[in-house]
Amino acid sequence: MANTFALILVILTFLTGFIWLLDKFIWGPARTAARQQAQDKAETVLDEKTLATIAPENVIIENARSLFPVIALVFVLRSFLYEPFQIPSGSMMPTLLVGDFILVEKFSYGIKEPVWQNTLIPINSPKRGDVAVFKYPEDIRVDYIKRVVGLPGDRIVYKDKQLYLIPACEKSPCGNYKALDMNYLGDETFADEESKMQVYSEILGEVAHKVLINPMRPEQIYNYYQQQGTYAYEWVVPQGHYFMMGDNRDNSRDSRFWGFVPEQNLVGKAVAIWVSFELYRTQDGFLPTWVPSGVRFNRIGGIK
Repeated sequence: MANTFALILVILTFLTGFIWLLDKFIWGPARTAARQQAQDKAETVLDEKTLATIAPENVIIENARSLFPVIALVFVLRSFLYEPFQIPSGSMMPTLLVGDFILVEKFSYGIKEPVWQNTLIPINSPKRGDVAVFKYPEDIRVDYIKRVVGLPGDRIVYKDKQLYLIPACEKSPCGNYKALDMNYLGDETFADEESKMQVYSEILGEVAHKVLINPMRPEQIYNYYQQQGTYAYEWVVPQGHYFMMGDNRDNSRDSRFWGFVPEQNLVGKAVAIWVSFELYRTQDGFLPTWVPSGVRFNRIGGIK
């Protein structure tokens, strides 16, 4: 299924570009020639207003010629360089909060054509610890953002709210499960959570980041994605796929619940927060949650 907005943008770019080319090399010179011919026949010098009435320019051609550079620039930026996204939920807290607006580097995982996301030029692959945007495997019209936990061939275990990992290796067996390094940083209250959360630092690959654990919420192992030949809390990442998890471990619907992300679904790497809004919060729900009440300047910058 194609990305609808990307498809519309591609069509508009090529349509306005085609009209721009026709006007530059055919229609434009024809208008100039007609006006020059009229000037040659006239006994006096014709002003610009009079010349404009001779072989007048079609309003569609005029608009297309004006819009083409703008649409082409947006097309290149959004399709191949950077695309803005808004964080809609708290699944990546405390790394990303509702109200954060982020930039996603589209070329981090290869140059892809913008409609069906087929890779044109492979560049890099995701690394453990990357914060990545991808098309939700169960509905690719929806964009998700999670942290890359498992690479192809990795064996993942999430049990008793502790993440374990056996990295992929050429020889088998690769070794025993290794718990990721976690250090308790303290309890903290967050606006989007009903109870106080435990904050830990976690080292995933070469990335040190924070995760949240809700001690009052039990694990939902009975809802986990069941992979054949593994325990209910264990997954082996297939080739060409990735295992994603949210930093808000007890409030994130991620690979633990729906499985793996195909490489083709990857959109890009989240690299920066370019603006962050504090949002109005009301008990009665009178105000919508997206109404900004202030700017969180301290959150602007790179994403770890």
